[in-house]
Amino acid sequence: MQRITPCLWFDTQAEEAANFYVSLFENSEVTNVQRLDGTPSGDDVALVFFTLAGLEYMAINGGPQFPFTEAVSFSVSCKDQAEVDRLWGALTDGGEESMCGWLKDRFGLSWQIIPDRLSEL
Repeated sequence: MQRITPCLWFDTQAEEAANFYVSLFENSEVTNVQRLDGTPSGDDVALVFFTLAGLEYMAINGGPQFPFTEAVSFSVSCKDQAEVDRLWGALTDGGEESMCGWLKDRFGLSWQIIPDRLSEL
């Protein structure tokens, strides 16, 4: 078990987002979905635990009080242009592109999709 686990606050889409994210990366899976009656999201999903590329995360359906901002983003090092294109296409579908490898996915989470070779260039 890792000592620090990032927690992502969603309005109502924690399970949908976790399932989407684990579909994009190897060594990823949803490991637990905790359900409760009367969650702030209006459904019964309270917490979702998942791993992305071997790292543990949790997501909460907490309601609309705390939307994502660019102050926190996930930076992904990509081995080649094909991986950059695959992740960029999937993550911008329903989201929005920005500059210099930055984007927001359809849930509002910011990502940086960076080719490994960028530091060489």
